[in-house]
This record gives sequence, structure tokens and C-alpha cells, in this order.
Amino acid sequence: MKSKNKNTLNILITGCAGFIGYHLCYHLLKNKRIYIYGLDNLNNYYDVQLKKNRLKNLKKFNNFLFNKIDISKLNDLKKIFDKNKIEFVIHLAAQAGVRYSISNPDIYFQSNMLGFFNMIELSRLNKIKHFIYASSSSVYGSSNKYPLDENLSTSKPINFYGATKKSNEIISYSYASVYNLPVTGLRFFTVYGPFGRPDMSLFKFTEKILNNKKIDIYNNGNHIRDFTYIDDVVVAISKLITKPSKKKIPYNIFNIGSNNPKKLSHFIKLIEKTLDKKSKKNYLALQKGDIFKTHAKITKINKKIMFKPKIQIEDGIKNFIKWFKNYYNY
Repeated sequence: MKSKNKNTLNILITGCAGFIGYHLCYHLLKNKRIYIYGLDNLNNYYDVQLKKNRLKNLKKFNNFLFNKIDISKLNDLKKIFDKNKIEFVIHLAAQAGVRYSISNPDIYFQSNMLGFFNMIELSRLNKIKHFIYASSSSVYGSSNKYPLDENLSTSKPINFYGATKKSNEIISYSYASVYNLPVTGLRFFTVYGPFGRPDMSLFKFTEKILNNKKIDIYNNGNHIRDFTYIDDVVVAISKLITKPSKKKIPYNIFNIGSNNPKKLSHFIKLIEKTLDKKSKKNYLALQKGDIFKTHAKITKINKKIMFKPKIQIEDGIKNFIKWFKNYYNY
């Protein structure tokens, strides 16, 4: 599916069957001038069928081509770059989840370190116009200077997932510096919405409340999160694709958050209200590696692309629950 039209954008997106990757692809594919080469290994970290159903929606577009590939396999990746005229890379594939990283650090090294290196190295060799990748609010560790600013020190992540994301930022800066590769890192803050990940709180709480099961609440629900709706995230990424840094070292890092943090206990109340059903609660202690609060400062990305989150959390939760009930036939 090599595009012959000079007016088209040829974009490779890794993690295309993942939560953010799927929504980004779906949004971009509506533009017939965009060709997307989607990569995913469809691993079983969570329900593979959910990933396959996302993929089924993407395959309806003629300007989408899927390849099942593990990004830690350099030779398989190389073939994709060799066969296709790729101009932009959006690297979203990674092993997600903070708690899982504590018991399975080896999986995170394979995907988030080796896989990341393969992607950025092939982007360099193929003279990619802009390499965009997913970082995370986890890089801020236990910083208590709110809102979290991109200029804060991020040298002390408190879990291995955050450490892998921080290493991605360091590697990408060096590639921008040494090889002049235009690179942009995106620090996502608790992204949620329809077709979301089953390991995330909104999905777990909704499922358990509907099935009359107890929900696990860590730290008495006092955690505070900068919940960011998926549509706002997708619009931000889309606007950044053709806007790499023009600085001498073409590197940028942006927070993508709502700048409107909410307490977990409030988040749960909104879910209960939308479901019109009270939850049964199982209170647990603060977990090792858990970050107490996130709150994104979004002045920098607002300046770059006029980013202003539009979806209020009440509406975002309603949208998710509507999707969930429909998808699982409740």
C-alpha cells in the first residue's frame, strides 16, 4: 500500500490495536490523504479479543495496512521500513501498567527499552521527518510541585515503568542532538474513554459495580489523578504530527493532560451516579510504586497547538459507560 500521491502523509503507528493507538488511527484514517501502516504484537497483557475488535474497525479503511510485529524484533521491523515509504512515526507500542512492572520488569525492558531503541534507530536510518513517542506522567515520580511542569526534574521515577519511559526521553534527546532527528515525547496523564484498557480503574470499577463485586480502593480513594479524555489526546497528537521542533536540537516534550485533577473518591461517585448503582468497597493500603497525585501543566502544548481539553469528566465517564454496556451487552 505504498502511496504514490505526493500530497499524502505516510504514517507508521505502533501499538495500533492498543487504546490510544486505535483511537488515533481511527481519527486519522477519516482523512483519505493519510496512509497508516499499523503495527501491533497483539500480546495477552489484557483481553486479545478487545484488541482484535479495535483492529476490525480499522481494517474497514482502505488507507490502513496492518502488520503483526513485535517491536523487539529488529529484522521484522526493518522489512516494514524497507518496503514502504514512511515519513512519520508515532510510537505508542509499550508494555503499559505501573503495578505489573513491579513483578515483571523483564517484559518492560524488552518492549519499552529494546523496542523503543529499534524504532528510533530505524527512524534515524530512514530519515523520518518526525518521530513522536509516548512517554508518561510516571516520569515525574513523587514530585510534589503542582501543576507538574515539563521543566521539573524527572530523574527519580518511583517505579520501573516510569524508569523505562524516562530512559526513552533521554535516548530520544540524544538522537535529536547527535543525528538531528526531529523528536517529540508526549507525557500522557491517565487517559480514559471508550474501548479503554481493562486494567485501568474506570473499566474495572464499571465492570465490578455492574456485577455486584467489590471494587479495590487504594489509599482510601485519596489518590488524585489528572484524568484526560481520549478524544482530547487524539486531537493533540494529530496537530503535532507535522509540527516538529525547529530548534537547533529538534526535540520537544509535552504534557498531555486535562489540567483538572480529581480525587479518586469523586471519580467513583461519578461512576456510581452514571450507573445509578452504589459500589461495594474493599479498602486497601497505598501500594508500592503508586504515585499519590498527578496534575499536568499544559501551558507549553497550548502555546504550540492551542491545546484546550474539551471533554468534561462527567461526559467522558458517560461516554465510556455507554460504550461498555453496549459492547458487553448489559
